[in-house]
Amino acid sequence: MAEAPKEKMSFIKKLTISAKEGTLFKKSNTVSPSTASKQVSNRGSQSNLAPASKPATAASPSSATSAAPPSASPAAPSPSKKSAPADVDRAVDPAKVATRGVNPANAPPFKPKGKYQIPDLSIDRTLGTGSFGRVHMVRLKATGKYYAMKVLKKNEVVKMKQVEHTINEKNILEKLDYPFLVFMLGTMQDSHNLYFILEYVQGGEVFSFLRRSGRFQNSVAKYYACEVILAFEYLHCRDIIYRDLKPENLLIDSKGHIKITDFGFAKHVPDVTWTLCGTPDYLAPEIIQSKGYGKAVDWWAFGVLVYEMLAGHPPFYDDDHFKLYEKILACKPKFPSHFDPNAKDLVKRILTTDLSKRYGNLRAGVVDIKCHKWFADVEWQKMEDCAIPAPYLPPCKGEGDTSNFDQYPEDHEPYGVTGPDPHKDKFIGF
Repeated sequence: MAEAPKEKMSFIKKLTISAKEGTLFKKSNTVSPSTASKQVSNRGSQSNLAPASKPATAASPSSATSAAPPSASPAAPSPSKKSAPADVDRAVDPAKVATRGVNPANAPPFKPKGKYQIPDLSIDRTLGTGSFGRVHMVRLKATGKYYAMKVLKKNEVVKMKQVEHTINEKNILEKLDYPFLVFMLGTMQDSHNLYFILEYVQGGEVFSFLRRSGRFQNSVAKYYACEVILAFEYLHCRDIIYRDLKPENLLIDSKGHIKITDFGFAKHVPDVTWTLCGTPDYLAPEIIQSKGYGKAVDWWAFGVLVYEMLAGHPPFYDDDHFKLYEKILACKPKFPSHFDPNAKDLVKRILTTDLSKRYGNLRAGVVDIKCHKWFADVEWQKMEDCAIPAPYLPPCKGEGDTSNFDQYPEDHEPYGVTGPDPHKDKFIGF
């Protein structure tokens, strides 16, 4: 590998140090290409599911390939003024990829979220843990409905300088209402913790499904990719950058649709931002180089996601963060022989360091991606309406089923404790 310019190396060193300190970066449960190959080899067919999984309900070709256009709606506003390159290859008429829900004018009126207290909830088992706290399944006593409660320790949030990100997360979740994004019921706080009461998604993480499968069949990866595209289109139309796409942050609901969760790095960005944050394997080159960046970083991460779903491992991998960032900047992904040619073409058009050529960042924005030949058989309005059967139905025994999540020790401190709150002024109105 050619030696990177010294000025870029300094950026990489800065980012590597930040990642080791864990201040603005999250770990990713990625596996090396060699490990992924062994997983697939040991399982045989790439479409194998875990024994507990229900038989996949595959979407028939006819269900997604009808030539009839979806209901007409205004195209989403372009996120970039860059001109499309001469080699743009559209397989679909742009007028046929518009969907209703991505137009901000169609958004439902803003409804303030509810305020709750710990006594309003029955707290069940832990679904996941992190450096700031944990997530529980809870039941709202007034309705009997199940939700997920994300608990963040105030001391840790302040110590790790995540106050602004946490406030951003609350403010953004309050305004979101879309099929492929986790819905927030409300928030609350006590003297020690912050609480998000969120939609409970029973099916577990796409990450878990992907690791069990080794890698996804082309049709499965395409299905999830479509739902992520629609979610990003919805967010970007509202000038929200997500900045933390990865299989661990994609949940699967009981009907097989994805729900993007964890908006801790999401931010309202009408123009550009400079914050160094994300998950190392999914960082765009412009973040690594400490450049101002915008919505294009989400599309880079989307290209990484598509590659990982089809290959079983990310395109750029190294245990050493320094070398990982070098590989990202070099941007020379190697594609396995089984990779679908159209998917390969799309990933190559997205994973480019040249922002003037990156799909999603051209004049037509997301339209270039939705019109790409890999998605030629997709009916986007039906996809948004959840009218196309999902390729995988997670085992689910009921609304309160937690079998798709790992077990964790219940060693947390009591919630709802009153007492001195040295950080009260930092979370006013939470």
